[in-house]
Amino acid sequence: MSTLLESYAAGRWFRSADEGEPLLDAATGEEVARISSRGLDTGAMLRHAREVGGPALRALTFHERASALKALAKHLLAGKDEFYALSVRTGATSRDTAVDVDGGIGTLFSFAGKGTRELPNDTIVLDGAVEPLSKGGTFVGRHIYTSRPGVAVQINAFNFPVWGMLEKLAPAFLAGLPTIVKPGSQTAYLTELVVRRIIESGLLPDGALQLISGSAGSLLDELTLQDSVAFTGSAHTAGILRRHPNILDGGVRLGVEADSLNCSILGPDVRSDDPEFDLFIKGVVAEMTVKAGQKCTAIRRVIVPSQIAGQVEDALAARLSKITVGDPRNPDVRMGALASLGQRDEVRKAVESLRAGSEIVFGDPDGGPLLDGDAERGAFLTPLVLRARPGAAEPHNVEPFGPVSTVLAYDGIDEAVALAARGKGSLVASVATHDPDVARAIVLGLAPWHGRVLVLDRDDAKESTGHGSPLPTLVHGGPGRAGGGEELGGIRAVLHHMQRTAVQASPDLLTAVTGQWTTGAARRDDDVHPFRKSLAELRIGDTIRSGQRTVSLADIEHFAEFTGDTFYAHTDAEAAARNPLFGGIVAHGYLVVSLAAGLFVEPSPGPVLANFGVDNLRFLTPVKADDTIAVTLTVKQIKPRNSADYGEVRWDAVVTNQDGQPVATYDVLTLVAKTWPSEG
Repeated sequence: MSTLLESYAAGRWFRSADEGEPLLDAATGEEVARISSRGLDTGAMLRHAREVGGPALRALTFHERASALKALAKHLLAGKDEFYALSVRTGATSRDTAVDVDGGIGTLFSFAGKGTRELPNDTIVLDGAVEPLSKGGTFVGRHIYTSRPGVAVQINAFNFPVWGMLEKLAPAFLAGLPTIVKPGSQTAYLTELVVRRIIESGLLPDGALQLISGSAGSLLDELTLQDSVAFTGSAHTAGILRRHPNILDGGVRLGVEADSLNCSILGPDVRSDDPEFDLFIKGVVAEMTVKAGQKCTAIRRVIVPSQIAGQVEDALAARLSKITVGDPRNPDVRMGALASLGQRDEVRKAVESLRAGSEIVFGDPDGGPLLDGDAERGAFLTPLVLRARPGAAEPHNVEPFGPVSTVLAYDGIDEAVALAARGKGSLVASVATHDPDVARAIVLGLAPWHGRVLVLDRDDAKESTGHGSPLPTLVHGGPGRAGGGEELGGIRAVLHHMQRTAVQASPDLLTAVTGQWTTGAARRDDDVHPFRKSLAELRIGDTIRSGQRTVSLADIEHFAEFTGDTFYAHTDAEAAARNPLFGGIVAHGYLVVSLAAGLFVEPSPGPVLANFGVDNLRFLTPVKADDTIAVTLTVKQIKPRNSADYGEVRWDAVVTNQDGQPVATYDVLTLVAKTWPSEG
């Protein structure tokens, strides 16, 4: 008997006392492992996550969490050969495994990078600008995101045992939520191996990640309103989850990625000798054969102009006939097995349902040539292309989760969009066209029905990641039948796990809560110029109030000549006088900002290492010749960098004229040494 998979629960590995159910090699039928979670204490897992994992994660800043994800990604990447060796038993070729394993590790890297670049080195996220709530400015509001004291439960499908786990883990981890993973049983042995290597690494806090190998048991019954469930799988199971009392009435959040009848549309502008035609055919074939079509994003409906539908079918048949099917251990095999014999039976049943309104134009559902492998013990199925009869309903209702696509003909863009919409909501659609008008019409027609749309043409094809590749920076999910959930999407996915709260307070107290200086809050005037202070010495609210500078006509003329910016408002008195906004010669806005820098800068070498940008620059009141300006510069936000001996300081800059009117407002961004001198 093979090894019984273990669960990782409450800080230790748990092995069930029974023999478990066998999990078979998809290509050979040999037993790989057994699986059972009988006797597992899911209540203890949740308590461990809430009492140990959650507090440890929430004590870390976003940058510290991002650093842990990056270290984990490097660790898994270094040991990925072990995952590849086991992945072949799921029926996956090396190309399939790269999508799963490398794709999952790449997602960790991506979220680690975005966490460092786009989130603060803090434990809260500010959302939007300060909202004034009173005339006098003593009552203001702002939205913040905070981590919830709950648990992120993920219930995954069998088709992506590595990526499916890591793409959900990364944003939840960044958001400060511990995760409990329940993988699809058929391929859980690969998930268990990856989790084992993660736990052994010691890179994640205790309780941040736990694993259920087998049934989830009573886990859902024990969830509370701060917990969430992310589910990938069938619409039928999603419906069961949606009806669970804790989802209906208990406040537990549910995200679903379910059945999806994704489509690819060949634009009406494309002819068989156009590059887009070949790109379209390659894309459909790739989506049919990668992971043997067992992808939630695979192309199930091929929507093409009626006049070249036959050419599309012939081109698909020609390319698919070159796809070698068999045991993925053979390096010459291009498409491996389905995950199990049971899965093959399900696909065959779906094909029979499709045949009620379609006919097979390529392939044989009952068999086909194998380069290598046992047709009886291995879950092999050769690619199948069907042609739908006009008005057929089945292609829009039946998802064959395997290497099967149906060709549907259309006349006119409106019909193409209508056919796509009959899928009742999908994860992704793609359009092959080189016509800008066609691209706009089809994309806008598809957008309400799809979570993502790829527009493919000769210009982007070389670098395109393809129809079926969810990207960590873009939303993965779709409306309607696809489940209505959203995963990935960069920082959107992180914030999805957090709680947004509107905070109303005085400027001083809002500053204290948010860690960012708020207009109207107290300023700290000091004899020491803020530019002479290191990051360790600076405090929110530290302020410098500059001397004054008169802007002369000679200054304006010199700036115009020196920069080449001779816009009439700065150089032509008569034309400027006719301008209702200016009424005469005015200073360049960038001259004002440049002169302001001269007013507040401290020129000697010091802790301020560099100015790396200006945000939110607005010119509010024109500065005319002989106006006098001054600057108030206040430390607005301090963001240490964990990986460097300096951090970022955001300064609030207000430039005023002789009447005290603001003429320009902006944020100055600088890099400041953590200590000074540097050897101190």
